[in-house]
Amino acid sequence: MTTAPPPISEPDPSALVCPGDRVGLCASCQRKTHKYGSGGCPLCQWCMAPVMERWGPGVRYVSTRV
Repeated sequence: MTTAPPPISEPDPSALVCPGDRVGLCASCQRKTHKYGSGGCPLCQWCMAPVMERWGPGVRYVSTRV
């Protein structure tokens, strides 16, 4: 059973444990998440979950930064 995500005003838990300069908005729902730097992801955990179900745990994104 999956739980419903909290309101968008609530940040992703990853945003609470990373430095403030690495926090950005989720590319899908615009929730604050750990987006930049090492360990960052463009999607929050709730938006990433259906992507991982569809593509598997090996899903990756291509960085546009050098």
